[in-house]
Amino acid sequence: MTSTTPAAPPAMPPAQPPAAGRNRRFASLRTIAALVLREMSTRYGRTPGGYLWAILEPLAAILFLSLGFSLVMRSPSLGTSFLLFYATGYLPFDLYNAVGNTTARAVKFSKPLLKFPAVTWLDAVAARFLLNLLTGTLVAILLVSAVLFVVKSRAVLDLPPAVLAMALAAILGLGVGTLNCVLMGLYPLWEVAWSVITKPLFLASGVLYIYEDLPPLAQDILWYNPLLHITGLMRTGFYPTYTAAYISVPFVLFTSLILLALGLVLMGRYHRDILNR
Repeated sequence: MTSTTPAAPPAMPPAQPPAAGRNRRFASLRTIAALVLREMSTRYGRTPGGYLWAILEPLAAILFLSLGFSLVMRSPSLGTSFLLFYATGYLPFDLYNAVGNTTARAVKFSKPLLKFPAVTWLDAVAARFLLNLLTGTLVAILLVSAVLFVVKSRAVLDLPPAVLAMALAAILGLGVGTLNCVLMGLYPLWEVAWSVITKPLFLASGVLYIYEDLPPLAQDILWYNPLLHITGLMRTGFYPTYTAAYISVPFVLFTSLILLALGLVLMGRYHRDILNR
């Protein structure tokens, strides 16, 4: 008998580096996109009309302001159109308000998802900021275009100041919202306190008037309200004769970035404490 030797086992392929060690490209962008879609379906997908309400709410506010003040005043502080005057004041304020309020509740809204390693608190904040920025910008474009078409005003649109005003409103909202996200997470009563403190903000932000209409004492105090600079800057883009010399873009930007930096540092330090509550 002839003995047969067993065949040698096939050579194993060279070992590959573990998949876990590879960097996941664009993982954060995919997470933010998923959070944005979740936010859209939650906020606009469960109510009749959906995104239509995002347009109707500021439109109704502008119409009520215009109708109410047209009954007691012959003309607004600038121009002849109440619709255009209040639209240019309300829209940047509304963008700041939407970004600030939703960003402040970003961690609370996405808290169940933040238990997964792939989702971070920064993703939750970025997703809410992007969604409200895009929504607010689109609504502002539609409403301003509609107002200019309806009133047939001779306003000469200067786009850079208007775009800068909306950008500053969004950055200020992000800074305030990020800082409030920490404070509301650590001190739940701060949410109630903040809503009470900011009740007069609508009246103090130049939505209903211009800075020059105020008495000197009120000017000295309200100058430190960044929103007053933003609404004034917005109106310079629609009223060529309105100079608004009081506006300080560096002041608004510096204030916004300081608040944002403080919020990011505190959130990085205390986000685990907030999630474990």
